Amino acid sequence: MKRRSLPVAAALAATAALLLTACGSGDDKSSDNDKIAGADQGAETPKESAKPSGAPAEDKPDGVDVSLPKDMNLVFDWKKPKAKNEAAAMDDAANFLRAIYRGVDKRTTKDAAVAAYATGEGLHYAQVQIGERLDGGWTATGTRRLYQATTRSTTNGNSVEVAFCSDASKFYGKEVKTGKVLKTEPSRKDFSYFKIIMVKFPTSESLWQASKVFVEEEAPKCQ
Repeated sequence: MKRRSLPVAAALAATAALLLTACGSGDDKSSDNDKIAGADQGAETPKESAKPSGAPAEDKPDGVDVSLPKDMNLVFDWKKPKAKNEAAAMDDAANFLRAIYRGVDKRTTKDAAVAAYATGEGLHYAQVQIGERLDGGWTATGTRRLYQATTRSTTNGNSVEVAFCSDASKFYGKEVKTGKVLKTEPSRKDFSYFKIIMVKFPTSESLWQASKVFVEEEAPKCQ
């Protein structure tokens, strides 16, 4: 694959459908501030044990595998910005999301892609998101659309905020043991607004890592 978040039963189904919307700071107020929230979060070196074995190189030198199963479809309906750093950060923000779902599919919080595309609080966020699905016995299926993306950089260009909307109305949880799809009725809960702070990996010209994740659930701007 090229690179480029009640009754118990109802609660489980709803939670499984909201992967990537349950965590993060939630109350994000950075949009009215020229300083990017969390931009001072540094990158960390992916652990040696997290390097992929036999993963095919794609269009990046790290060759990290971010492929997903055919029934787990992330559609990035956005245009790349002209600025080189912002375009690269946007690409790896997409890879960060792929890495989380790959971890869900592979049933591990320690997949090479998670270690490669996340650091600090972003890594914690990814591990929590994956861990909740492992504990619940769920994976995911369907199509999740990401759109209305914007980017902005810090003055030094080492941090980029990638913001976008998410539509999960056709994306569902699925029980691993039974294969049962936990479908939910479309609602405002399907729409979320993300801001991911991407930081440049210090020893690479191409790798960016998610260091912080802010999520606004039931976001009016995305509906």
